[in-house]
Amino acid sequence: MQITAQMVKQLREMTGAGMMDCKKALQEADGDFDKAVKILRERGLAKAAKKAGRAAKEGIIHAYIHGGGRIGVMVEVNCETDFVARTDDFKNLVNDIALHIAAYAPRWVKREDVPEDIIEQEKEIYRKQALQEGKPEHVVEKIVEGKMKNFYKENVLLEQPFVKDEDKTVEEVIKEAIAKIGENIVVRRFVRWELGEES
Repeated sequence: MQITAQMVKQLREMTGAGMMDCKKALQEADGDFDKAVKILRERGLAKAAKKAGRAAKEGIIHAYIHGGGRIGVMVEVNCETDFVARTDDFKNLVNDIALHIAAYAPRWVKREDVPEDIIEQEKEIYRKQALQEGKPEHVVEKIVEGKMKNFYKENVLLEQPFVKDEDKTVEEVIKEAIAKIGENIVVRRFVRWELGEES
């Protein structure tokens, strides 16, 4: 199929990818736009994975107030350059992350941040529950594993379904932003306050 300049332009507008990348994706997909978008996304995420190891020391600290002053969030998100930190794409991403934290109340940024004693405590609770329900020993560990996955999904920011698109995790949204922006992006830390809660 003949790939026209108009088709390449249209795909570029849809995805923000480079002209040559769009042309190659369209050729590979025989002019099918949905397939071409999928190819570009997969390539972008692969590139994003390579960028994830790079140092991110710039960025912004963003404050977000929600629910008429009932919930407050402060989040630090880092990128590689102050140029990117000043872009609307980056600022919008940071605001979306803060909004997500306000709505979903995660306790930690990533799985590695969860203290070992809390992990053991949760596993012990799930083990006891499974045994009390009369589950056989050899099934108990699988049940504990499954419940721990849910525990992380409920409490770890990067593993939670994203507030604006629950088909993606927060981590996937960040990886897509890395692919689009072209720099590593890291959520460094956050705090969330709710009016009247015990500290």
